[in-house]
Amino acid sequence: MAIKVANNQSLTAITSIPASITGGAMTLLETQTASSDATLSFTSDIDDTYDEYVFKFYDIHPSADGAKFQFQTDTGTNTSYNQTITSTSFYAYHAEDDSGTSLTYDGSYDQAQGTAFQDLIFYQGNDADQQCSGTLQLFNPSSTTFVKHFLARGVRASANDQISDEHAAGYVNTTTALTRVQFKFSSGNIDSGVIKLYGIS
Repeated sequence: MAIKVANNQSLTAITSIPASITGGAMTLLETQTASSDATLSFTSDIDDTYDEYVFKFYDIHPSADGAKFQFQTDTGTNTSYNQTITSTSFYAYHAEDDSGTSLTYDGSYDQAQGTAFQDLIFYQGNDADQQCSGTLQLFNPSSTTFVKHFLARGVRASANDQISDEHAAGYVNTTTALTRVQFKFSSGNIDSGVIKLYGIS
C-alpha cells in the first residue's frame, strides 16, 4: 500500500485496505452489582478464550471510611484467594481545598512475594458523594508457562477529601492457570457499585 502525503497533509494513492481489521474487540462476559457485599467474585469466564481480561469498576462505594479496594486470584476451583504476588504502585493527588498535591511512590501498598489481597485503591472515603472507579487488566491468565501480569489504574475521592489517580502493577507468581478473581475492601463491605468483566480478542 503506497501512501503519499501532500503539503496540506492529505492522503492520496491508497491502493488497498484490509477487508477487515481484527483484534482489540471487547466482549462483555459478566456484570456484578454490589449491594452491601463482603466480596464480589468472578468464578467463571476466565479461561483460555482470551489472552487479556479487563475488569472495569464503576462507582465503588465502601461501608467503611478509609478502606482499601483490593483484589486477589485463585486457580481451578480453589477459593482461598491467596496467590503469591509481587507488585508496585504509585499515585498523584490534589486536595479538595488546594492544601496539598503530590506524586508519590508508597511501598506500603506493594507486595514482595506476598499472598495478601493486592491494593488497587488506597484510601477510599465513604461519604455519600465519594466512590472509586477504574480498570484492572489481567494478561494471559491461562498460561501454564509464564507468571501472570496485571496492570491497574483507578481514581478515587479519598477519606481526607482528595482526588487521587492511582496505579498498581505486578505479577501473580504462578505458572498454574488462573480461573478466579475476587474483589473486596480491606474493611467493611462493598456498599454499592458495578464491576464488569470483558474479554479482549
